[in-house]
Amino acid sequence: MTQLDKVLYTARTHTTGGRDGGSCSSDGRLDIKLSMPGISGCGTNPEQLFAAGWSACFISAMKIEAGKRKITLPADLAIDAEVDLGTTLGAYGLAVRLNVSLPGMDRDVAEALVQTAHQVCPYSRATRGNVDVVIVIV
Repeated sequence: MTQLDKVLYTARTHTTGGRDGGSCSSDGRLDIKLSMPGISGCGTNPEQLFAAGWSACFISAMKIEAGKRKITLPADLAIDAEVDLGTTLGAYGLAVRLNVSLPGMDRDVAEALVQTAHQVCPYSRATRGNVDVVIVIV
């Protein structure tokens, strides 16, 4: 297990009711209703939140690595993240696809940047070896 040398930020939330409940952050910036995946109505689910968090973090990792390499990223850089909830060997699990759009960027440069970002992104590091991850440059 990796121990942090220095804590940069701590997110604090209060959640009630599980997938049929709600969650709010200690600073009041997040206040959401939760719902089961695939059910109509209002609310989001943990898999959607995970997809949003990972893709946002991955873009930030790409920006940091691009800056180190003096690479200009396209203004319309985007990630379409897909998080699957399923079962394997009788237990629940996740699978993730990150579809990375880097319009106009040289393919070799884009692939190298994405692979480097995958090595440093905290979400990628935290899930490595535990979640099936496929990253595609679209």
